[in-house]
Amino acid sequence: MLAYEGQMSGGTAPRRVFSLALLLALLCSTALVAETGKAAAFEIFGIKLWGSSEDEDADIVDPLRYSVTIEAPDADKDLVKKLENASTLKADEERPVSGSLGLLAKARGDRDQLIAALYADARYEGVVTITIEGKPLDDLPPDAEFKGPQPIPVVIDVATGPKFTLGDIRLEGDAAGLASADFGLIAGGDAGSGAVLKAEASIVRALKEEGRPLAKVTDREIVADHPTATLDVTLTVAAGPVAGYGDTTIEGTEKVDRDFTEYMTGLKRGRQYSPEEIDDARDRLLGLEVFNSVTLKEADSLDADGNIPIGVEVSERKPRYFGLGGTFSNTEGLGLEGYWGHRNLFGRAEKLRIEGKISGIGSNELTELNYNAGIMFEKPGVVGPASKFFAGVKTVLEHPDAYDHFSVKGNTGLSYELDKQQTVSAEVALDYSRIEDSFGKHTYLIASVPLQYVYDNRDNRLNPTKGFRVLGYVEPSYDILSGAAFVKLRGEGSAYQSLDSASKFVFAERVAIGSIVGAGLQDVPADRRFYAGGGGSVRGYAYQGIGPKDIDGEPIGGLSFLETSVEMRIAITDTIGVVPFVDAGTVSTKEFPDFSDMKVGAGVGLRYITPFGPLRIDAAVPLNRDPDDPRFGIYAGIGQAF
Repeated sequence: MLAYEGQMSGGTAPRRVFSLALLLALLCSTALVAETGKAAAFEIFGIKLWGSSEDEDADIVDPLRYSVTIEAPDADKDLVKKLENASTLKADEERPVSGSLGLLAKARGDRDQLIAALYADARYEGVVTITIEGKPLDDLPPDAEFKGPQPIPVVIDVATGPKFTLGDIRLEGDAAGLASADFGLIAGGDAGSGAVLKAEASIVRALKEEGRPLAKVTDREIVADHPTATLDVTLTVAAGPVAGYGDTTIEGTEKVDRDFTEYMTGLKRGRQYSPEEIDDARDRLLGLEVFNSVTLKEADSLDADGNIPIGVEVSERKPRYFGLGGTFSNTEGLGLEGYWGHRNLFGRAEKLRIEGKISGIGSNELTELNYNAGIMFEKPGVVGPASKFFAGVKTVLEHPDAYDHFSVKGNTGLSYELDKQQTVSAEVALDYSRIEDSFGKHTYLIASVPLQYVYDNRDNRLNPTKGFRVLGYVEPSYDILSGAAFVKLRGEGSAYQSLDSASKFVFAERVAIGSIVGAGLQDVPADRRFYAGGGGSVRGYAYQGIGPKDIDGEPIGGLSFLETSVEMRIAITDTIGVVPFVDAGTVSTKEFPDFSDMKVGAGVGLRYITPFGPLRIDAAVPLNRDPDDPRFGIYAGIGQAF
């Protein structure tokens, strides 16, 4: 039997002084139990494929099962959820502990985490009591044993107390000239420990952005006034001197070149310190994809020249990787792909990737399956840390409804990050192709110069909840064999907006438009024309099924297109979501889209969230179908639709 009473009421004292360091320790405290041994169970994405919990527990010494009840009658649903999430007893309820001592240790670790959850919710008078078999924790001897019938009953009783608000706020020292309200510290505002810690970090960050790497909080006083349920906060901050970067030292490199790693940080000695540049350097090193982790730390003092030394600690990833993937659609068939890659080919994060794909399985004859294969090479840092050289060769043999196509294409180019959000790229490409379409058989040798600009401030590339992405693409092209010249223009934008604080409801919208100018439809290779319809376009319609068709009902593509999609991404649980959506699109043989023939599809999707992106299944129907259009479409793949 365990019991804990968090002494947060302050006894008879009307006011109590709290250490913010204690608050931080409570917020960060964790109870982690790692147990190794043979495993006979297998899970993927949290789903057990075979094996049982008994198999997993076989190596636990003296396994003891328990059951947990959390009683918090004064707490609302949100706070109850926070308490449940903070409790490792609750999280690990299905897994036995190692004997009575293990249960005691887990319960004692739980109490600090529950207090932290109350502090985070500004509950500074709460009382937490944990009992086992009805006995309080503090009444139990260290060697207490629980021999009753299993599971052993554990009860966590939480009296939350009133919710505090902020009272008197004072910033002193070098922060005296700052307005506390700018950092979220407002009288009557949120007094949760997380809000106070966030404000403290923001104040220090603001001073560091002035080029002061040694800025820090030198004194803090947190006073809880229980009669008024307010929290008074006094922070004293020392800014320190303005300084430049000193030496950058690298630790942890093995196969990655140490000097190259230092170069890629972009931190030039003597340039004024900036915490944003430190963040950029960390992101840039992680973006090399050769490191599992990257940590940058400023030294505790300046060097003899008045600069701040920077220490970089990294851990390397395995250089080689491979993978398999697939997509499915009832209109496009099954697609299978595989790839092999090397992340650090010559020791400076050079990437080599070889990949191949087969698609159209089940929807085409075996002799008309679609194949493509490619080899890609990347070398970062060729003209500065923000640059990347790339080159590749790709061959394609495909048989969509619109054409039969064989090509071999080579390209080389350079991309450059203007800042965290903006990237530009330019390349030269040469594409030899043989195409048979509604206009006959043709051979092309296309030289082109693709240019691209991307602005992306989404909060998450795999599953965004806010922000937007804009792409602009221009590709001047020249057919060396026929002398035809044309320019392909394409623009795309997508936006994401959370409708609630927990991002349970996310509204997403995408718009794409394109045009080909300078040549007629017959002079533009069929694979470079615009098409719409299918899983990555207007769902509910066949692949390339929207737009002008020949006398046999086969698509011929167009010189312009417009697509738009709206989705409401609804999180049912932390891992499962549903997505109702509407798509629309049109393709025209003119240089500007014709809006009179918009095709609309609507449906609903299921999402399962994984660390590498959502698993996606969408079902859609065409709302204004033609006789040749399918009655519905089902699509499966990895990642959101956009």
